[in-house]
Amino acid sequence: MDSYDDRGVIAGRDTASAPGAPGAATAPEGVTPSDLAGAPEDTRHLDASGPGTSGGIAALSLPYRLLAALALAVVGVVACVHLGMVFLHVAPSNTLTKQNGEAVDDWVYPEFEQNWKLFAPNPLQQNISVQVRAQVRTADGQVKTSDWIDLTAQDGEAIRGNLLPSHTVQNALRRSWDFYTATHDNANKPNGLRGALSERYVRRTVMLRLGGQDLGGEVERIQVRSETVWVKAPPWSEEKTNTRPAHRVLPWWPVTGADLPEGVRHASGAVR
Repeated sequence: MDSYDDRGVIAGRDTASAPGAPGAATAPEGVTPSDLAGAPEDTRHLDASGPGTSGGIAALSLPYRLLAALALAVVGVVACVHLGMVFLHVAPSNTLTKQNGEAVDDWVYPEFEQNWKLFAPNPLQQNISVQVRAQVRTADGQVKTSDWIDLTAQDGEAIRGNLLPSHTVQNALRRSWDFYTATHDNANKPNGLRGALSERYVRRTVMLRLGGQDLGGEVERIQVRSETVWVKAPPWSEEKTNTRPAHRVLPWWPVTGADLPEGVRHASGAVR
């Protein structure tokens, strides 16, 4: 005859092992008791969706984690450099901008320039078109001059009807010309150190546009001009405006490899 203590021990064992009883060990869904028979004691009750799993970068192998960390570091450095360059560009003149002004301008122009003419008290009252013609050398060695090509009109056609025109189409040509006129006098003489930079800006912008056009040969020289027409006064105004176009013609510029788009430059070097 079993004692009371023995019966309690046996009953406790039976209760603990009974299905659904409190404190009974339950196997994960889809796992049979035979699957757990040979498993270590500390892994028999682990659930696949439990805290033992991890995600994100920590789930990657060591080489991929290093690569992800390197990519994040590069993005962070580039972002810091960009913020610093834009800050120096918009900040008042100081020692850093005087020493590194050329590097700041090369970084900012033309993509990141800050312009506030939209909020000017006296907005522009002129239509300014930038036009170019080129001297090209044909395959038989002859040199011919093209007609004037209205680059501003091409930009207008690309923008008209486009709900999301690119920043390049809207501003690259216009800003290059504004930059040139701000750094040159009426005789096209540079009035500061940024004059040479503005000339390169205009040449590269124009050659980027001519690169997609068939002019019958290789471009050797280009000439740029602007055509300015005052906006006609409204009918109710007594203001008299001269709407005849006025031209500002620049000298002929020779085209070098530095003025060509990167793809055209590589193609020219391969042919030579």
